[in-house]
Amino acid sequence: MAVYAITGRSPSSQARKLEREAETIWVKPTDKDLLKQGNIELLIYPSVFCLPQGIAISNGKQSVDVMACLGQGESAAEILAFALKNWDYEPDAPTFTPRISGCVLPNKSVALSLIKKAPDDSTIRNIYEFSLAPGKGKMIMTYRGENKDPLPSFVGEPEDVEIVGTSPREVAENVYGSLAPREGNKDFRVAVTCVFSIDMLSSKFETHIINKSDRE
Repeated sequence: MAVYAITGRSPSSQARKLEREAETIWVKPTDKDLLKQGNIELLIYPSVFCLPQGIAISNGKQSVDVMACLGQGESAAEILAFALKNWDYEPDAPTFTPRISGCVLPNKSVALSLIKKAPDDSTIRNIYEFSLAPGKGKMIMTYRGENKDPLPSFVGEPEDVEIVGTSPREVAENVYGSLAPREGNKDFRVAVTCVFSIDMLSSKFETHIINKSDRE
């Protein structure tokens, strides 16, 4: 399984939703005029591909390159390293959002990637490979820390998380709930999707999408 959650502080980031089209889950606009206030190239992209060769997932257009490399190796870490070799952190100064990506292969090889800006403006590339375990997951984020400008990038190893739920709907609802703001704070949630691979080789996937715009 794989879970992808979107949050956003700006009106342009908030003006988005997730939508499934065949084997792809896209980030799409809910308000095109608001979206134009931001960088459309960084806001709209295919976020998840569900294919017989595996699941490709990311927070940007690099998903396409990860998807294109599925089936070209037995190691998820090697696939991410090759697919992302020409990608850098996002050019959204002063934040310079990290690019986070991942893939899950039919042989149960799983890996996550974090590409972020170093203090000297060079690119830091980290790839984390791990084993699947029932009820356990690994989480990686773009940012970590308090809400300030510029936002602090994620640091450290992927975090251990408990998978709560036995269906894509239950897992997505629990993740969406965990992202709720404290009382009196702004709700930065945009959307959450969860993908279950029932039989990856025959393209049997179950998905569930939660869009905040549908609940307002």
